[in-house]
Amino acid sequence: MSVKLEDIAKATGFSIATVSRVLAGSDYPVSPPVREKVLSVAQTMGYRPNIAARSLRSSRTNTIGIIVDDIMSPFVPPIVRGIQDCLRENGFLSLIVNSDWDPDQEQDAIKTLISRPVDGIIFVEYSHLVRSEILEKSNKPHMFVHRIFGSPIKNSVVPDDHYGATVAVRHLISLGHQRIGYINGPENWHNSRARYIGYKDELERHNIPLDPDLVQPGDWEIESGYKAAQNLLTLRDRPTAIFAANDLMALGAIYAIQDARLRVPQDIAVVGYDNRDFAKIVRPRLTTVVMPVYEMGRVATESLLAQIAEGHGETEEIRVRGELIIRDTCGVDDALKAREEINPRTAFRRVLLNKQPEG
Repeated sequence: MSVKLEDIAKATGFSIATVSRVLAGSDYPVSPPVREKVLSVAQTMGYRPNIAARSLRSSRTNTIGIIVDDIMSPFVPPIVRGIQDCLRENGFLSLIVNSDWDPDQEQDAIKTLISRPVDGIIFVEYSHLVRSEILEKSNKPHMFVHRIFGSPIKNSVVPDDHYGATVAVRHLISLGHQRIGYINGPENWHNSRARYIGYKDELERHNIPLDPDLVQPGDWEIESGYKAAQNLLTLRDRPTAIFAANDLMALGAIYAIQDARLRVPQDIAVVGYDNRDFAKIVRPRLTTVVMPVYEMGRVATESLLAQIAEGHGETEEIRVRGELIIRDTCGVDDALKAREEINPRTAFRRVLLNKQPEG
């Protein structure tokens, strides 16, 4: 049998109104001893709030809608996990809808969620496919996660790809490398451009001239990394290190180096980007920059909940920085390698733009 407010009032000796104010988190002044006693008794008796009734009174449902490109995409589950962990800690639930990269399905998903009693919407999509007038007119609080644009937009949380690339290149330079090859992603992808600029800027920062021959195109897949590395290995003055714009291309580069009867990292060091699950399984284990997907999900959720609670309409774009995970492919002493993989669920470390030293 469910515990009612009347039961808690009888057990504490306080009025039903006082008990209701405490359990609803009302701003009405209640003394700390009274508040503590009500909360303690409510917990002991196993009280659970009636969410439906509360939502009718407050017009809130403590439910957030999540629209994803594809729940099976490699980066989507950890982002959603970050969102849901943060929601759960704040007493919220989520409703997830797939858009399947389809503009019509995305529009239908927006209409569906707006028609339902959700307090806000989070888009976990690489590209928000359509401009939705219904979303704009609804004034529904919303955030975009991992939505990559050519320029900053409001209500968006994105990875700081430029910073991640500078960290990778800086690490290789610190190990004595001057000839650093770079395997880029597709040129029309914003994060490809950001990582390339980070690579170029870090070379310039250390007065290392940019050699166009050391920059090879790729398409994010293993095969393109293999081909790009083959091209780099044919250079008269081949690189001593290769930085690939994602882990799959880095893996392809490792295969090409090994097929050329060269060793990683003794002959050529390799650094990837994303910290995919296989990076710590392949041999040698891949040094890589973390794509902070879990943290991005949490940051977006914190921002959305703040909008809902405070009534703020928009926030500036937030960039989240990933760290370098040092493993075997860059050739450093064991003391510097990652001894233990980070579990973002238990060690949430968010690093935002302008809040981390350049190092």
